Amino acid sequence: MEGKLIIFSAPSGSGKTTIVRHLLTKYSSKLAFSVSACTRSRRDYEVHGRDYYFLSVQEFRKHIANQDFAEWEEVYAGNYYGTLKSEIERLWSEGKHVLFDVDVKGGLKLKEAYGDRAMAIFVKVSSEDEIRRRLNSRGTETEATLNTRLAKVRYELSFEHEFDKVLVNDDLEETLRKAEQIVQDFTATQTPPLL
Repeated sequence: MEGKLIIFSAPSGSGKTTIVRHLLTKYSSKLAFSVSACTRSRRDYEVHGRDYYFLSVQEFRKHIANQDFAEWEEVYAGNYYGTLKSEIERLWSEGKHVLFDVDVKGGLKLKEAYGDRAMAIFVKVSSEDEIRRRLNSRGTETEATLNTRLAKVRYELSFEHEFDKVLVNDDLEETLRKAEQIVQDFTATQTPPLL
């Protein structure tokens, strides 16, 4: 089996993490989740290598210099996130396809790097009112942070045409069925090897 990448990207509140968790459960024998590297502090409940690979800024920059990342981003000043090529290779060597839950820019960078071996799926909801409702229901947003998130959502929506597939998540059960079909179809096809 030739390993592939299945990339889910979405603005906040679109439900991509719910979709990814469902797919990992449904297809646990053929999909594995890509663990990202980051430079932020580890939270008490997080485990290195399971939730993230927690690196110092110096370690992360060394990996950048060595071109060890398939994609990376400085999200905030001195706060880096990225996908190590070694993580993808590790999962492929286990006979798995690699599933990603990444931001829009990271998703497009992965698609660019891996071409036909990658399927980039953009998840969205049909209205800003629905995103606002979902973000408010989390109970973690102030009016200021909500407005900041909504501005970012509008920006990220401008990239949807660059993705292979767009999945509108207004009805979760229907969306999960469509996501399953995308995974089944994509993992069943052969792609040319990378040069």
